[in-house]
Amino acid sequence: MKTLFAASLLAPVLAFAQATPVGVWKTIDDDGKTEKSLVRISEQGGVLVGSIDKLLDPKAAADGRCDACTDDRKDKPVLGLQIIRGVKAEGDGVWGGGEILDPKNGKTYKTRLKPVDGGKRLEVRGYIGAPLFGRTQTWVRVD
Repeated sequence: MKTLFAASLLAPVLAFAQATPVGVWKTIDDDGKTEKSLVRISEQGGVLVGSIDKLLDPKAAADGRCDACTDDRKDKPVLGLQIIRGVKAEGDGVWGGGEILDPKNGKTYKTRLKPVDGGKRLEVRGYIGAPLFGRTQTWVRVD
């Protein structure tokens, strides 16, 4: 009986943990098929940041650098590169207010993150101006 009670108290905590962007995600290219990388999203001081943990694309150079970046990430290795910065909870299961970097072209975009399917997938929207003007990728939770 105590085990059942303890499990019932723990279930909402685990569900909440899965309903946040914090974790490791497999990035999928816009074509919906090509696995590109693993990105680790973590919380640092109340904001979310995300870094490339592993490259999955066989065409990607393991020692590649962000040559096109124009900020403090210029010429930094793509592996370990922080591509998500400054994202905060906005309510209704949406995180935003930060930016996401496309290391291929060095451009940064405003971003919105939204866990879906009980936290198994993450809708990652990069946009300029308003969220209406952008594109969305769906990433898959690894852990």
